[in-house]
Amino acid sequence: MRILIIANADKPRVRPALDQMLPWLRQRVEVVGVDTDDETDMSRLQADAILVLGGDGTLLSAARRLHGRQIPLLGVNFGRLGFLAGFTPAQFEKHFDDFVQGKLPISPRRALQTSVVPTDCHISADDGEAVVAHRRFVSTALNDAVVTAGPPFHMIELHITVGGDGGIRYFGDGVIVSTASGSTAYNVSAGGPIISPTVDAFCITPICPQSLSFRSVVISGDSRICINASKLNAGTTLFCDGQDSTALHVGERIIIRRSKEPVLLIENPDTREWRTLAEKLNWAAGPAHTGG
Repeated sequence: MRILIIANADKPRVRPALDQMLPWLRQRVEVVGVDTDDETDMSRLQADAILVLGGDGTLLSAARRLHGRQIPLLGVNFGRLGFLAGFTPAQFEKHFDDFVQGKLPISPRRALQTSVVPTDCHISADDGEAVVAHRRFVSTALNDAVVTAGPPFHMIELHITVGGDGGIRYFGDGVIVSTASGSTAYNVSAGGPIISPTVDAFCITPICPQSLSFRSVVISGDSRICINASKLNAGTTLFCDGQDSTALHVGERIIIRRSKEPVLLIENPDTREWRTLAEKLNWAAGPAHTGG
């Protein structure tokens, strides 16, 4: 088995763990590379799997850099919550033989493709080829695409259309479009719903809307979302997975649709969806005792 290791050396526990794991791994698999600085050319990568040491952010970065290539990712969590990086170091060692033999479950996670079309480009958002030909920015996101108001932090105005309907005018501090996998990230912090990753859906969640009646909306994963930038701040920005970004300008359109290829995640067979949510989000936890 050929594996690439991507390690987030900025996390204090990752470097010692990597140094300890490498000799052990090299006796059992072919390690084709160790990436600690995001410089590996994923377009030329010849590997059967990618081992990600870090947290969800490290895994999101690796998934984006694959650009749709169907190489499964296994995340070993050294961060905090770790919804996507589903293994602890001990669990990875426990399931290592099954990993090498290809016996661990692989979950295809739906991703977003987000394009920005310039102001003077008068094409239909439904015309996929024209969008590809004229877009000035494109990024793939496993979790979410987020428009934030930015400085000087006045409310912005967006016109949001789903499919071919007339759309709505929206005033607020921005908007989140999340996948089901990303629903437990920024989306849930902004009051959006948690969606099972097995559900083929996206969620649109407003950030501090002027109208309190504008709530999160769950839509089909086949939907095309078009966001027209009507009134912006100088610092209004589009972020994809909180990592890839571009400044936005009045009149531009953000077109969001499902990416053609899913992201393949190797799942921890010891975890269960509801139990994981309960543990990581502290559902039904009692009050903390600080003593005194």
